[in-house]
Amino acid sequence: MAYQKYTLPNGIRIAYQHTTSNVAYCGYAIDAGTRDELPLESGMAHFVEHLSFKGTTHRKAWHILNRMENVGGDTNAFTNKEETIYYSTFMSQHTQRAVDLLTDIVFHSTFPQAEINKEVEVIIDEIQSYDDTPGDLIFDEFEELLFDGHPLGRNILGNAERLRKFTTNDALAFTKRYYQPANSVFFYIGDIRFDRLIRIMEKATSDLVQTKQMHYRDMPGEYVPKHITKEKDTHQAHVIMGTRSYKALDKRGTALYLLNNILGGPGMNSRLNVSLRERRGLVYNVESNLTTYTDAGLFSIYFGTDIHDINKCIDLTLKELKRFREEPLTLARLHAAQKQIEGQMGVSEDNNEANSSDMGKSVLHYDRFDSLDLVKERFNGVTPEMLQEVARDIFDENNLSVLIYK
Repeated sequence: MAYQKYTLPNGIRIAYQHTTSNVAYCGYAIDAGTRDELPLESGMAHFVEHLSFKGTTHRKAWHILNRMENVGGDTNAFTNKEETIYYSTFMSQHTQRAVDLLTDIVFHSTFPQAEINKEVEVIIDEIQSYDDTPGDLIFDEFEELLFDGHPLGRNILGNAERLRKFTTNDALAFTKRYYQPANSVFFYIGDIRFDRLIRIMEKATSDLVQTKQMHYRDMPGEYVPKHITKEKDTHQAHVIMGTRSYKALDKRGTALYLLNNILGGPGMNSRLNVSLRERRGLVYNVESNLTTYTDAGLFSIYFGTDIHDINKCIDLTLKELKRFREEPLTLARLHAAQKQIEGQMGVSEDNNEANSSDMGKSVLHYDRFDSLDLVKERFNGVTPEMLQEVARDIFDENNLSVLIYK
């Protein structure tokens, strides 16, 4: 599906793809995430996301809750390190309703103090629930380890002590800085003509004026590998190891993505799954992951195992990384890996909810959204030499940080 783009006079960019499905997906991507918080605002981006649904200049919380639900739709949001996403899923005939509601939530929220006092406790419950899940918590702590002292390492949820001090004025100050038309992208995938969507958006945002958006972000500082073990009251040990990697648009990222998929991607035939689980039964779950930001990235390997098998699993993992560094992939294995990832992308293309927000984030940060054919072309252009060069760069065991819960 080819995408189209249009910029409204107020600065809001519209990213659009047409489908023939009766179900539509749309939302706003706002260029404001956890890394944009001031030192005393830890947790503010996520806090604002929650409270945006609790009242606007036009609607009370109850009306927001029911606006799309009453026609079988759904409205939700999530916060990342570099953006906040508000989105809705609905039957395409309710596009006007979805656009009006989302625009109201994003640009006209009032953050009533009474609602803040209630919702803060909900967020704190979310934090406590997360703290009770070490298999999830370790990923956030590892990112904090890799970006020590930098906002990219900051926990998205924040902490209870700080959250209880936030006020209406604090939330309004944050949204005044970042929730501006020029700092946002409206994304849409569904069955509506693009010119009609533009007219709907012009009407819904007619009261918004263009402002000059000044958005500066400090790059992460020097990376120093660390090895940390923490005592946790868990039934199994949780281990994560990795290093910083490439930023989102780095040309080496395609080769690293392919390497990561072979090493510990979702396929049951990934090297780590075969080595640690299928052959030796040491783990239930093992995976490798890539996270990219506009100016940085990280590569990580995670597994859960019996406390007595930690060192054995680490040694086997390092052995697999060494294979990539020292043994070039054969052309047959490379072609098989390219075919596998092409199939995975084809399957994922059918998930328009995820595709719509991905399109919004891509246009938000890079002012473009690459077609599936172009992405496939990049993967098909990867050579064994490129893979080995990237493996020697990223899979260097001397550059790995390790965090262990046991």
